Amino acid sequence: MDPEMTFSILTYDRKTGVFAAAAATGSLCVGGWVLRGDIESGLVASQGTAPSSFWRDDVLRAMYQGEDAETAVTRVTSADPGRGHRQLTALDRQGRTQGFTGDQSVPYASHIAEPGLVIAGNMLTGPEVLEAMKTAAHAEAPSPAERMLRVLTAAKDAGGDSRGLKSAALLVLEPERPPLDLRIDQHDNDPISALEQLWQKTCQSPYFDWLAEVPVLNDKSRAPQ
Repeated sequence: MDPEMTFSILTYDRKTGVFAAAAATGSLCVGGWVLRGDIESGLVASQGTAPSSFWRDDVLRAMYQGEDAETAVTRVTSADPGRGHRQLTALDRQGRTQGFTGDQSVPYASHIAEPGLVIAGNMLTGPEVLEAMKTAAHAEAPSPAERMLRVLTAAKDAGGDSRGLKSAALLVLEPERPPLDLRIDQHDNDPISALEQLWQKTCQSPYFDWLAEVPVLNDKSRAPQ
């Protein structure tokens, strides 16, 4: 990924069992590069000047096998001599979190990790971007998807990077619903608004009706009646 601003958020709601994540960047294809998730494993975001897709996939597999987020992130990042150029966050299936920001990340770069929530960003205008994301993540919202979209908007409004954004992604994993994995891989003006418009279409017929017929975590054999 080109060295452009990137920010991401991973969340878990213990009451509902819902995982939700989002990311945006000033480069292309943030969803394909940064976010991965599995409702039986957790969530991972890998980003930075030279993001490692191997970090992302190795940590997700480790959490599926029962390793906690802190152990998995520490083990994977410590073994990589190029770790200074990378960021990684993880949230396991128990809601435990861990973040890593390499010491050669383009400033401002940092992360915030707390139970059920981990946020990271690099090449930001300052710490206020991450704080704005955290505030939006803790605010009430009608749905997990809308909360994530509000978090991305809050980051953008807090300053982000003067070069703007080109791609955005949303990932929601729920026990009672199919995965929601939406991506705007390139947009010249406002990928976050385009992502919200795409999400709104998933809430409408006929697509929304079809979602009631496919398998979910709580009914892996679900099919049309």
